Amino acid sequence: MKRLLLACLVLLAGPAMAQFPDRTVTLIAAGAAGGPTDTITRILAENMGKHLGQSVVVESIGGTVLGPQRVAQARPDGYTVLINNIGMAASATLFRRLPYEVPGAFAPLGIVSDAAMTIITRPGYPASNLADVMAQLKQRGDAVNIATAGLSSAANLCALLVQHAAGAPATLVAFRGTAPAIIELMAGRIDLLCDQATNTVPYIRDNRVVAWGVSSPQRLPGLPNLPTTAEAGFPGIAMSTWHGMYAPAGTPEAVQQRLSAALRAALHEDRLRQRYADLLTDVPSDERASIAFHRRFVREEVERWRPIIQAANQFAD
Repeated sequence: MKRLLLACLVLLAGPAMAQFPDRTVTLIAAGAAGGPTDTITRILAENMGKHLGQSVVVESIGGTVLGPQRVAQARPDGYTVLINNIGMAASATLFRRLPYEVPGAFAPLGIVSDAAMTIITRPGYPASNLADVMAQLKQRGDAVNIATAGLSSAANLCALLVQHAAGAPATLVAFRGTAPAIIELMAGRIDLLCDQATNTVPYIRDNRVVAWGVSSPQRLPGLPNLPTTAEAGFPGIAMSTWHGMYAPAGTPEAVQQRLSAALRAALHEDRLRQRYADLLTDVPSDERASIAFHRRFVREEVERWRPIIQAANQFAD
């Protein structure tokens, strides 16, 4: 029934949509090759192609600004499309100057994925629950080290949420990715990390790090004994590492609808769902993967992160 509805969307949009696409569509992954955004983009490309009737190729562009800039400046015809994570919304405040407006330079097409964050500490950290972890941060402040992976990374944003909830600033230590951060955490040179469950669960299961909470509304199926941050008494730390799909602003509405319909159809593919499950990543509902929801959501996220980033006085030129 859902696929029939998606097909009806295509037919109702008329001739303009029927003519698109007539050549290859490029998905720009706003992240380094092999990273989470690149991985999600490639899974999506594999499954969108047959619903568009054309090849979908992936081009990964590292750096927070370069990928979105490429799409913002592209011809608004639907052939150059962006996949970006939660950092898209945060960048509107993090950067004093951007070569494009967020979200004004883009046409949101739908949420692509959602992944929970886990709060973990080094072995032997003096705590017995998340409340103890937060109390330590409040008492010790910048004597506590929290790992991040750069200003607009999900790990950095989660660290800001943790600080905000504790009401005390920690010392944020930036790494080039999660892998080196976890190595330093296991070695006891870093106290805390908040990162995607995809990255942390293997270390949690092997007891090489200690997990205190998961940021999702529900507990993770693979870690049923790990409470959510809300259950632990800190609902303000709720967040997901979400990815969204964007066309350049000015892309014809019919083309936007065609791309969004193909996204939703791809999200119903069994092989995509299995790949997402392997990555501990949630498949968005049809509502979250819609244009209307994404337009509203990205603006809400910009406003959500603005006061948190401003309170941390964390900006980049």
